[in-house]
Amino acid sequence: MSYNTNKGCHAVYSIQFHYVACIKYRRKVLVGDVAQRLKEINLKVADKFGVTIVEQEAVGDHLHLLFSCGPQVQLSKLVNSIKAVSARLLFQEFPFLRSKTRGNHLWSPSYFLASVGEVDLETLKRYVENQNDQDT
Repeated sequence: MSYNTNKGCHAVYSIQFHYVACIKYRRKVLVGDVAQRLKEINLKVADKFGVTIVEQEAVGDHLHLLFSCGPQVQLSKLVNSIKAVSARLLFQEFPFLRSKTRGNHLWSPSYFLASVGEVDLETLKRYVENQNDQDT
């Protein structure tokens, strides 16, 4: 079995996660320019954490993010930063979102996070890539 590995000072690792977050009240606001801007914001946040986004797709009322990271990344801080930064910037840049989501909360407080292991990375990558086709 072969892995795509990364190296740190004292570790060799291959760690990937599948993250899903839903818009509060499942409002379908992640479309068009909003979805595109969300992806740009996520890339910047991930870069600050030293995380590589393998694939991402905004699908109307939720976000799929497939990412790779090192063992030093605190996942809860990464997820909270993605949610907080994206909500703040999207509300600033797209004011109509406040009325669509009933106030100051863009994201549902819950989320899904799974390590990628049972399914190979290419299969999961195709799944995330095709999420936009599933919503129609």
